[in-house]
Amino acid sequence: FQFGISCACLVLKTHKQESLLNGTWKLLNDNTRISLENSLNCCGLFNNTESAELFKSDVDNCSAPCRKTSVCLKCGVLLMEHADEALKILGGVGLFFSFTEILGVWLAMRYRNQKDPRANPSAFL
Repeated sequence: FQFGISCACLVLKTHKQESLLNGTWKLLNDNTRISLENSLNCCGLFNNTESAELFKSDVDNCSAPCRKTSVCLKCGVLLMEHADEALKILGGVGLFFSFTEILGVWLAMRYRNQKDPRANPSAFL
């Protein structure tokens, strides 16, 4: 199970990550969205046409500090960078421990019936 989840983390494509992020952004309430924009210093989700039409009011109502300057980054870009890095790290660590556990099971199976060489050879077990 751990091996499968690790592989899934490593092979999750960018467009799937974007669709998950779009769905999550739609579910956020206004206070959470505003808090996220202020903490990340960004406005809106993505700059593509789908997101721009769906979340046009979000960009207009943005109160992030970057709004006072020339241009704000999109929150989707920042979140995608962070998610991509986190998925790679989680997938790599998960694969490492998966192979370590598989090696441990193999070694246990391989050496489970070994007798202690110091034991009395005439004794049973």
